[in-house]
Amino acid sequence: MGPGSWSRDFPQGPDRAVRATVFLTAGSLIAAAMSFPPRLLAAPCSHSNAAALGSPAAQRSPLNAAVFGSGRDAACAASPEADSARWGRFLPEIAHQQKRIWLFPRSLARGRHWLPFTAFVLGTGSLIVLDQYDAPYFRRTTRFHTFNTTLTGVNAVAGMAAVPGALYAIAHFRHDGYMQRTVELAGEAVLDSEALNLVLRDVSRRLPPRDIPLNGNFADSFFDRHVGPFYVGPGGFPSGHTIGAVSLATIFARRYRRHRWVPWLAYGLAGVVGFSRLTRSDHFPSDVFAGAFLGYAISRYAVLRGTR
Repeated sequence: MGPGSWSRDFPQGPDRAVRATVFLTAGSLIAAAMSFPPRLLAAPCSHSNAAALGSPAAQRSPLNAAVFGSGRDAACAASPEADSARWGRFLPEIAHQQKRIWLFPRSLARGRHWLPFTAFVLGTGSLIVLDQYDAPYFRRTTRFHTFNTTLTGVNAVAGMAAVPGALYAIAHFRHDGYMQRTVELAGEAVLDSEALNLVLRDVSRRLPPRDIPLNGNFADSFFDRHVGPFYVGPGGFPSGHTIGAVSLATIFARRYRRHRWVPWLAYGLAGVVGFSRLTRSDHFPSDVFAGAFLGYAISRYAVLRGTR
């Protein structure tokens, strides 16, 4: 793609704004991730792993060897006491995590977590300023037509549900408690994230770019959407698809981070979902950024906190 190829679809000024948004979004996400306090989420396995390390089950299981590798990871997977699904605690855990999420302002009042909070505010605010230039480009261009017809909102949700469901079914038949627990945590992360997202969308009531005329005011989109019941979050800020996709990706990426391809694949697929929200004019770039940030933060620091 040549330097001026985008200008054939849209004037050069907004073209620069679109490119600036791409770099700003990527840079803000990286800076925000680095600003979080380091935390070793994978604590040592329980004492039962000493026996599991040398157990025949840990050595024979092809799934453990392919996904978990050897050593401590394989031991965690082989030991049912170490980390297994516990659906009876599903709702109580979500209630506890919601308490953490909604009491976050108390942490700020105590002087904690100001660095990631500032990164979120600055990144989101900067992108909101650029939204008026980015959104018209995606409304006018036709270069993403095939991509848009393939990755619809329904297809994205179906994929996000099918992948964990399939992994859980495989783990069930292979008696893989670690994978089952991972899928359970993924479900908790999505519900936690979407609960916060629902409230924010009800409050923001932001118009999606597709509902704004091409010659309309893309800079004035908040508090203008009054279509749809409150329980579906009629607004567009943040992106619900993105917050859900990044929540799932973070759980799998963190739980299987010793395999370098897993984070790349998980976050790559989540990025495709987020990008589709832009190309379909369902969301502004700031909506997608906010969804990605919140999905990552909630999954890693509310859901995975204290887990292996």
